[in-house]
Amino acid sequence: MTARSEPPRLAGVELGGTNAIIVLGEGTRIVERHRLPVTTPDETLEAVARQLRAWQPCALGIASFGPIRVDPSARDHGTILETTKPGWSGAPVLSRLAVAVDGPARIHTDVVGAALAEHRLGAAQGCEDFVYITIGTGIGLAIIANGLPVVGTLHPEGGHIRLPRFPGDDFAGICAFHGDCLEGLCSGPALAARFGDAVSASDDDKRWEPVVDTLAEACATLRLLLATDRIILGGGVTSGHPWLAARIEAAVAAKIGAYLPRWAPRSIRVAALGTDAGPTGALILAEQAYQIAVANL
Repeated sequence: MTARSEPPRLAGVELGGTNAIIVLGEGTRIVERHRLPVTTPDETLEAVARQLRAWQPCALGIASFGPIRVDPSARDHGTILETTKPGWSGAPVLSRLAVAVDGPARIHTDVVGAALAEHRLGAAQGCEDFVYITIGTGIGLAIIANGLPVVGTLHPEGGHIRLPRFPGDDFAGICAFHGDCLEGLCSGPALAARFGDAVSASDDDKRWEPVVDTLAEACATLRLLLATDRIILGGGVTSGHPWLAARIEAAVAAKIGAYLPRWAPRSIRVAALGTDAGPTGALILAEQAYQIAVANL
């Protein structure tokens, strides 16, 4: 690998629970993309690898659904951990895709990928400390501090925290592991189970009250715990109901009260990049891998 003045030819993979988006980038600018269904690990990863081999990029970034091992020192780095997606527990995503690229590869969660993209180009621009929450098929969370994702032995799994219940809300929750955790109460499938057709529910529908309250409890907890500057809400539920951000922000203010200095206006925002966030974030991961490799030449 040699340093070059033109943007490097990068590849990114957003591996979701339903579809995989494979993008070719001139640097982090998407110039070509392909979508394919996520079926079995063997079938899906081979199809992705085939496209990567055809493109011959100099670095690869992967933003994957989880839980996934993101610790580079772990023996199972880049492997899907125990998941409810049939057949994918133990799938070696990184090792299967890295061999298709003549260059470095880097992997993180799809939520971190989207957060990195929003930081550079979207609703978190100019903000070095923020939390990104995606509310869709599941609920995922990325913590960004000083511009970098915060991870320990595992990436944050904030979608599975337990919170005080809204008075009178007796919905059991749908999480296969925890029932009424945040994801079990407020994800897209949870909304469908709560009131059938969440997409068509008006913003003044009373059935939203426990959902808004639960999401506000989560945001208030994150604000108190992390003193984060901003919370970005992404995912299909939020993009379909952008009024949620303002409603949640008002509820957070009421829950915290006068205990902390008031947040700047619009400290809870809807993500700006839509469906481009994940693929762009994967290219940012590829760019990071490329820059590290060039620096080590």
